[in-house]
Amino acid sequence: MRGLGGLGDLGGLMKQAQKQMKDMQRRMREVEEDLRERAVEGTAGGGMVKVVFNGLREPLDVKIDQTVFEEEGPEFLQEMVLAAIRQGLKKAQELEEAERGKVAGNMGIPGLEGLL
Repeated sequence: MRGLGGLGDLGGLMKQAQKQMKDMQRRMREVEEDLRERAVEGTAGGGMVKVVFNGLREPLDVKIDQTVFEEEGPEFLQEMVLAAIRQGLKKAQELEEAERGKVAGNMGIPGLEGLL
């Protein structure tokens, strides 16, 4: 297709782009499966409160040390649970962005990392 100003084989480029897109979708599914199995932990109160999330930011577990109930009031517990949730979600988000960014970076498309 010489009439396209040096673009060459546009059909071939489209096929290559479709193949890359399918490959990226497959790899993103693999990343999602991996993230579902990985765990991150948010803690607060020196580890007295722990909240575990998977890499998809789904909560998996909450652990509260017995001393929180014995020595602290409900307001303290509420603050610690919220702090642990925030920390755990932040870690899960960072993990997810890093793993998805690897796939986007391997595609060689600048700026795609931030979109996934």
